[in-house]
Amino acid sequence: MDNGASSYRRFLSGDKDGLSEIIRTYNDGLIFYINSLVNNINTAEELAQDVFALLIAKKPSFSDKSSFKTWLFSIARNTAVDHIRHNSKSSSMSVDDMHNLSDSTDLEKRYICEEQKIELHRAISKLYPEYGQVLYLVYFEGFDNTETARIMKKTKRQIEKLLYNAKQALKNELRKEGFEYEQL
Repeated sequence: MDNGASSYRRFLSGDKDGLSEIIRTYNDGLIFYINSLVNNINTAEELAQDVFALLIAKKPSFSDKSSFKTWLFSIARNTAVDHIRHNSKSSSMSVDDMHNLSDSTDLEKRYICEEQKIELHRAISKLYPEYGQVLYLVYFEGFDNTETARIMKKTKRQIEKLLYNAKQALKNELRKEGFEYEQL
């Protein structure tokens, strides 16, 4: 799969279903990524809509220099940064409102898993903002370091160092709260 590039080309050619596929595929990921920047889920939802509106109105050209997903998340980052520049106020929403329960059939396991996720997201939200961004892009969205570097406008080496420091900071934050997350 080409990560949405063919859907975008179809949209540019007049096929509205191409845009629908892009929105369906990337909407949730964009919202959560933008939320890591603006720290407000409602604003993140609005900014994600702005990203898609930009695709509709301006139809920016996509070159195959990166994956479509990387390109789209770069647009989202720029949109969020512009928003932050224009609006100095930001509020946060409870992490509890952002989670879905695991698909596990055992209620106790689902509860424990959900509590771990909540604690993990709370700990991430306490970190330096760039740490939260790099952790989200790499571990929740599955970007590699090169794609993450493009999105965050950093070098690959800076991302590697940032990711290492973010993981260490997250471990320390979780330990302070008496919590060990087994996947770190």
